[in-house]
Amino acid sequence: MKTKDVLRARFSEDYKKHYQVALFKERGYRRRQCSCGRWFWTADPERNTCPDPPCQDYEFIGNPPTKKSLSYVETWRTIEKFFKGEGHESIRSYPVICRWFPSLYFTAASIVAFYREEFGHVSFEMPANPLIIPQRCLRFNDIPNVGITGRHLTNFVMVGQHSIYTGKEGYWKDECVDFDQRLLVDAFGIPEEKVVWMEDVWVGPGAFGPSLEYYVDGMEVGNAVFTEFIGTPDDFTKMKNPVIDMGAGLEHFTWISQGTPSGYEPIFGKTIAEMKRRSGLNLDEKLFGSYSVLAGRLNFDEVPDISKAKIGIAKQLEISPGELDVMVRPFEALYAIADHVGSLVYAISDGGLPSNVGGGYNLRVILRRALSFIDEFEFPFDLGEIAELYVDDMVEMSPQLPEHLPGILRILEVEGARYRTALDRAKGRVTTLLGKKSSFTIAELSKLYESEGITPELIEEAARRDGREISIPGDFYSRETEGHMTAAVEESERHIKGLKDLKDTSLGYYEDDKRLEFRAKVLRVLQEDMVVLDKTFFYPRSGGEEPDHGTMEGSPVLDVDKVGGIVVHRVKDVKFREGDRVSCSIDGDRRRQLTI
Repeated sequence: MKTKDVLRARFSEDYKKHYQVALFKERGYRRRQCSCGRWFWTADPERNTCPDPPCQDYEFIGNPPTKKSLSYVETWRTIEKFFKGEGHESIRSYPVICRWFPSLYFTAASIVAFYREEFGHVSFEMPANPLIIPQRCLRFNDIPNVGITGRHLTNFVMVGQHSIYTGKEGYWKDECVDFDQRLLVDAFGIPEEKVVWMEDVWVGPGAFGPSLEYYVDGMEVGNAVFTEFIGTPDDFTKMKNPVIDMGAGLEHFTWISQGTPSGYEPIFGKTIAEMKRRSGLNLDEKLFGSYSVLAGRLNFDEVPDISKAKIGIAKQLEISPGELDVMVRPFEALYAIADHVGSLVYAISDGGLPSNVGGGYNLRVILRRALSFIDEFEFPFDLGEIAELYVDDMVEMSPQLPEHLPGILRILEVEGARYRTALDRAKGRVTTLLGKKSSFTIAELSKLYESEGITPELIEEAARRDGREISIPGDFYSRETEGHMTAAVEESERHIKGLKDLKDTSLGYYEDDKRLEFRAKVLRVLQEDMVVLDKTFFYPRSGGEEPDHGTMEGSPVLDVDKVGGIVVHRVKDVKFREGDRVSCSIDGDRRRQLTI
């Protein structure tokens, strides 16, 4: 049994302590158990099933439950206005490349923006309490579902509602759920009986707690996490100041307000429209809407072979599997390309690069997957053109993107050329492979992909040309990227003597990430070349991303690491002492290369 399932069962046994908030008591919510085993809370006396697909289909398609249809930006403005009116400070999104937390490559959730590490333990540092943030996130565990289910993405905005509860500041469970319920009912006009709360748990790196997911018409819209335990489920202590970690999907809010057949249309509006126009594709909205309701049930976590599941969907729609394939696959490919290019745009603009190591590996996976879709369907555009469309689509949410566009286009062009070269080399190899095999294991595919650049799509395409069907494991990309989401932390980085009595370094790059010159006080010089300042604007090494270089009083800064909350600069030829104020200069050319 998975750790999460065990924890959920443990918390649900004592549900009055962990899940029964004041709103449920005051509004007469009923606690019910679905036939799938999950516990949920509802104001609808007739409801007996949980809202999680496949127990409930998407009921908002063609029938949105909100009082009006909202664009992507309008949705955020509605949420922001509500929370600001309730005393929350609105702050801008942190980068998607997670430089501030050693073991993570990417910002995968809004709360990650506030993760800090203090001598191996997770802590939380927030610039306001409470706050609301439209955090751009990257995740790569759902790649096979992207483009198919309407809800899965590698790149999305998690609306973060966060508060540290001290007794005097912030708030806890009752207030959190009350805010979220009123956001849905009052701000968006969703009928109360359509809102269902599911009992769940959340386990993060070094902290965990119970949570209440909230659904509307079969769609999970947000998840209110009550982080109150530090450590692991087997070895933990209760936090002195627990943390509200509510994360909501901006894309899901937008989708249910529009009720479109696919969730990708509201997000990538002009981008998708132009991709369709150039491709000459016309969507049968009525049939696609019926398909989308059923496709919402699909998830590689529970349905390992989606191709077989689609046969069942075709039967329900009273068309052949071939007809269904012809209708939906080109659009699924368009949606996946738009999503993958969006992830690359944000990652590259924040300093990430496609590569064969660390987090860069995941970026190269989605880049080459997008290119393989372009090849398979012979779409008349390249990734650079889609990037330009996407930046224009997102400029109101992310005004920093246009300045990074030239560098993004340059990298996409270089990576595209590398892919084409690998493809040319691989074609003969694929023909040889197909003469010997009718199926491939994950291990075989992984070796072919990593050593020769052969993607599963390339094998499938070659097989189709020969009139053959090849069995490819559907969860290949999820498995391939799984080992590249977190970074191993070197033990040597965690045991630099002489740090424990120092205060955390003030991180100036949070205040001004463009500043390249500053002065600071030397707090400590260790092992002759390790310097700790009271404040720094140097980006430290983190999550596999390279650190800034520069000078300190004219001496070269060769490396920058972060140990807990303390930034350690490795300086050649240290010419100053503890207590001195020093002038620091960051290498602007290197910074630009790292954050193209």
